[in-house]
Amino acid sequence: MAELVARTGRHQQRYNDGCRLVAGCIPFKYTSCVGSSDGTSEKDVEVLMINSTRGPGLLFPKGGWENDETVEEAAKREALEEAGVRGDVLRKTLQDEFSPEGMCKAAMFALLVTEELQFWPEQSTRQRHWLTVPKAKECCQHLWMREALEEGFSKWLAGQISNSLKEENHQASSDSTLDQD
Repeated sequence: MAELVARTGRHQQRYNDGCRLVAGCIPFKYTSCVGSSDGTSEKDVEVLMINSTRGPGLLFPKGGWENDETVEEAAKREALEEAGVRGDVLRKTLQDEFSPEGMCKAAMFALLVTEELQFWPEQSTRQRHWLTVPKAKECCQHLWMREALEEGFSKWLAGQISNSLKEENHQASSDSTLDQD
């Protein structure tokens, strides 16, 4: 098995107007799909946050976008290096928002986690925390990450779940119509 190693240094990182370009993601997973009394179902979601290496607080995996990768590849790499997860980028939740904390511009993505690794490059300095979305909003260290979670991710996810449930209910009613024939 090849050992995973985090990239270091900033010599390959991208800058725009003096601001470092960073890419990150909001890793998430569906934790349950529970039927309710009215015949519909609800999906619960948890997001993955990691501890900051620069003090208290939690954040989403993010880091410098390098010259040899797309912004989506950078977001996926950061999720792997910092949080030890792999997944599918589904949606951009924040586009190049200016972050005064680090003089950077960030692009954030929703990442549906498909694999949680037992070993990853920054496991000695990072701990993973699976949280509900409301709890993650409370714990977010950076305002711009909270905005990505609230404005981009939560609104997009609500639409995804609503569409998924409509499809499931439509399929269920189609199946019951076929059963009656």
